[in-house]
Amino acid sequence: MTDLAQLQAQITADIAAATDEAALESVRVAALGKKGSISALLATLGKMSPDERKTQGAAINQAKDKVTEALAAKRDVLKSAALDARLAAETIDVTLPLRDAAAEAGRIHPLSQVWDELTTIFADMGFSVAEGPDIETDDYNFTKLNFPEGHPAREMHDTFFFHPKEDGSRMLLRTHTSPVQVRTMLSQKPPIRVICPGRTYRIDSDATHTPQFHQVEGLVIDKTSHLGHLKWILHEFCKAFFEVDHINMRFRPSFFPFTEPSLEVDIQCRRDKGEIRFGEGEDWLEILGCGMVHPNVLRACGIDPDEYQGFAWGMGIDRIAMLKYGIADLRQLFDSDVRWLSHYGFKPLEVPTLAGGLSS
Repeated sequence: MTDLAQLQAQITADIAAATDEAALESVRVAALGKKGSISALLATLGKMSPDERKTQGAAINQAKDKVTEALAAKRDVLKSAALDARLAAETIDVTLPLRDAAAEAGRIHPLSQVWDELTTIFADMGFSVAEGPDIETDDYNFTKLNFPEGHPAREMHDTFFFHPKEDGSRMLLRTHTSPVQVRTMLSQKPPIRVICPGRTYRIDSDATHTPQFHQVEGLVIDKTSHLGHLKWILHEFCKAFFEVDHINMRFRPSFFPFTEPSLEVDIQCRRDKGEIRFGEGEDWLEILGCGMVHPNVLRACGIDPDEYQGFAWGMGIDRIAMLKYGIADLRQLFDSDVRWLSHYGFKPLEVPTLAGGLSS
């Protein structure tokens, strides 16, 4: 019995010395496991006489109960200490500002926003969107659009050409989205009503020009389409895009190889203290070119100009984005400056829409 008391005291001391639950589990297994010291004593009861079993069995079971209670108490102490340590390590300083959610931190680029705005406006007028490749053939980019041989736009100093092929032909980065109009006329029968937004490329680089920029062009081909329809479409677009009730427009004669007659379009504005306001004032600002599709272009695309006629227009997406949202330098649109984007960009859940209002 003295040995049992010593064993119980030793186990109790080991329990008290355990610093974590893993160490405590080792003490439990050593004492109460299948091969534990107290379990070994319980296994000897079968070899004892009834009188010995009665006295020593009670003592061994009492020691087992004491050890079990000590284990449970120590386990509670260790769990409580572990929880306190975790709470201390995971303490949150409630005086710090909350981090912005992803939807608050991210921004939609003004060019992407304007692209969506103009697509929505023209879609509301019944136009579909047509797209084409950035790398084009000389035939689609120039020849079918009535550019004569020797035209300055065909020169290396204006256009990004690739190395000549074996047959002498050269691919190029499209200088406008007009090849998409050509592809549309070759693949669809009139009537045609499409807009062609996309990237374009020219060898220019200064405050108002970049080697890569964005255009949107429109095309209507029908039997009875005329300049009156074109003027109405452009007028309605400018009113919706610049969010004014009325805006005066001025159409000036011009020249483009692919339209006849050709027109430059100015819109009414007022310049004051570095700002431009549309729909008021006595100033004018040129924003796009347009005209009736040249009969040679219709013939090149397999459309009979004696039966069909149409009109087209084109404008720079970057330019109208700068005008609407007050961006001073075209190059800023491509600088990838996060600070600039935080100022001019739009939150994903707060973008202007035609239905909800374009002004945020």
